[in-house]
Amino acid sequence: MPTAVRSHAKINLGLGIGAPRPDGFHALATVYQTLELYDVVTVAARPGAVTALKLTSNDSRVPTDARNTAWKMVALALEALEITAEVEIHIEKRLPVQGGLGAGSANAVAALVGLEAELGIACRQVSESASQRVGESAWDYWPARRLEIAAKVGSDVPLFLIGGAVLGRDRGQQVDPLPDFEPVWCVVAMPEVGVSTPQAFRAWDALCAAEGLTAEASTDKLKELSRAYASAFAGEILIGRQGVGSSGVLPNGENLAGPQESALVRTGITSWIENDFERVVFPQYPSLAEIKRILLGFGTPEAALHASLSGSGSALFGLYLTRGDAEAACQRLEAAGVRNQLTRTLAREKYWGEMLLP
Repeated sequence: MPTAVRSHAKINLGLGIGAPRPDGFHALATVYQTLELYDVVTVAARPGAVTALKLTSNDSRVPTDARNTAWKMVALALEALEITAEVEIHIEKRLPVQGGLGAGSANAVAALVGLEAELGIACRQVSESASQRVGESAWDYWPARRLEIAAKVGSDVPLFLIGGAVLGRDRGQQVDPLPDFEPVWCVVAMPEVGVSTPQAFRAWDALCAAEGLTAEASTDKLKELSRAYASAFAGEILIGRQGVGSSGVLPNGENLAGPQESALVRTGITSWIENDFERVVFPQYPSLAEIKRILLGFGTPEAALHASLSGSGSALFGLYLTRGDAEAACQRLEAAGVRNQLTRTLAREKYWGEMLLP
């Protein structure tokens, strides 16, 4: 019987980008966070004399050949394992295409998990110790080998081999698990417009040239940002509503210590966190800046803890203290004619515990 796998979305809790490097890539520092929202990837596989892949989808925009990330992941995995198999993959799209939610990259990992289940390949998610061995001499260790393959498929594919809160560095493929936090309510706004990631990077490159930012000059900025993320997730900084500083004290002097404190997320998302892509995407798509404003809900009792573009967009998200706050944001978006979904952040243990559908 085919194996059905949840292919979860991600958001970027902050994204710092460097100037273009000589190799054509961009260094970055980000915190990836998986969400409960998902596509469904179904895999049927059996050993065969030669490898044969077939891919289908309910969305005509999804490539059904070797351009597809799920196809690439399965082909590379079979090659690395020295296995030949007949594999059928079906991708049921529920997440937006070109949305900045990592849907295609998540599909790749879900296809791999389905393949492993179908062929009886004993494996589980990459442990922290395994991820730390990547780049050394552990390529015969399959969980670590998966990371190498994932990085070949796409820069943000490896994060889905960890799940939960993940620190991404270099071009995003260097991943480290961060301490998970209590799930919070999240509203994902999904505008009709699609943002091309290559085009967003070209606009970023033009901005870097205009401001004189070089790849070398970006290094210190991104290293410092990575350290700040790691420190924040270690529990040193509280996330709060607009105007709440790292001390957790409101501008009027009210302290958040007490019953509310457990509902706040100790992730380091404070007034300093931002997504660099907003600098080039919002001028090109002013409607996205307006959607962020709606998500934030400034001046309302239901104001967001944080709101941002995810990746290069076009999806945006808001994080909220309560379900009621999140539902109020959904109502504001619906009044503006913006499609949206209510969800929650997804911790690592639950990410892996619920990946396989019954």
